[in-house]
Amino acid sequence: MKEIKFPYGKTHMSYNFDESELLGILTSSIEEYTPEKGQDELVIESMENPVGTEKLSVLSKDKKKVVIIASDHTRPVPSKVIIPHMLKEIRKGNPCADITILIATGCHRGTTKEELTSKFGEEIVKNEKIYVHDCDETYMMESIGTLPSGGNCVINKLCLEADLLVSEGFIEPHFFAGFSGGRKSVLPGVSARETVLANHCSEFIANPYSRTGILENNPIHKDMLWAAKKANLAFIVNVVLNEKKEVIYAVSGDVEKAHKKGTDFLSSLCCVKSKPADVVISTNGGYPLDQNIYQAVKGMTAAEATVKDGGVIIMLASSTDGCGGEHFFNQLSLESDIEKTMKTFLERGRNQTQPDQWQSQILIRILLKSTVIYVSEMDDETIEKLHMIPAHSLKEAMEKARKIINKEKITITAIPDGVAVMVL
Repeated sequence: MKEIKFPYGKTHMSYNFDESELLGILTSSIEEYTPEKGQDELVIESMENPVGTEKLSVLSKDKKKVVIIASDHTRPVPSKVIIPHMLKEIRKGNPCADITILIATGCHRGTTKEELTSKFGEEIVKNEKIYVHDCDETYMMESIGTLPSGGNCVINKLCLEADLLVSEGFIEPHFFAGFSGGRKSVLPGVSARETVLANHCSEFIANPYSRTGILENNPIHKDMLWAAKKANLAFIVNVVLNEKKEVIYAVSGDVEKAHKKGTDFLSSLCCVKSKPADVVISTNGGYPLDQNIYQAVKGMTAAEATVKDGGVIIMLASSTDGCGGEHFFNQLSLESDIEKTMKTFLERGRNQTQPDQWQSQILIRILLKSTVIYVSEMDDETIEKLHMIPAHSLKEAMEKARKIINKEKITITAIPDGVAVMVL
């Protein structure tokens, strides 16, 4: 028997597998990578050796208004490690700089004060100016032009009023943008809802290049990069994290060149070969990424890449914050025929995209290939309305999966962290 631990919320779920059924455990080699320096040293070193730009302390000279775009509560970015060094460097260049930390919520709910304190620490929350972006706060938005895709690019005007715009973030595989980090701080991070909707249209989501680990020819990435450059995002500090959400690599500098260096590093560690199986088990890497069903779709795409047609995906996500979006829930729950819903999505034009449609579209794509058993703290009725089978333990989920596959011997592939790997 082989025991495997799967991140779940702030804990783990364990299960003993029959090794004759277990085809493989797909993990990135990130956990085998040991950095030579600590988290702070890695961030400082990257800022001292930026890619494609001057140091932040040089860029901030004579810059009165400085805006730092920071991640929100749904991202495990170690802001307590990154932001203090960014603040120090900015003030090294201009001690009198008027600095605002702009929280990049995208279309997520606003970050609470408690979440800000947990993310940044009491000192920064108490002493620094922090503004939480709201994609529907129209008076705070301003257009900067037309995206390559044709959508109107509208972003938070705090970015446009800044003499220097910089950002923090982390790089991980992303299920339709290729990778997180870099340009995503601007789009969707601090963009208006209409801009996010245009960028996340059904046409782009269905594009074969809009997949994990792909940047070249990815239309979603192309829009995002254009927006970041048009907004004059001058400097980024991005990190790569291990399972414990600790920094193992940091890169700073130009929004495109530094980000590319970071994605190259990550790709060297997290590409894994597909092991097609009847049952594939995945997670969202635990807290904070598995707080709701909406986010958990990301981890499902890793399983989608290796589950057999007609197979079963078991998704473990605590979902203590609920479904994650009213639009997402309604799009899936109000129509019993998911093929009909998919057809409706694909018929919509680029500027007719509905909120959360992209996530619903991807989940339906997965459901059309496989059955999904969803292990969470959610009530059964909600999970069933989303066309998935509810379970509350891995043991229960495995029992249900065996009945669905209905074979004497099944094959199983385990993906302990579905958002940390690129399944090829």
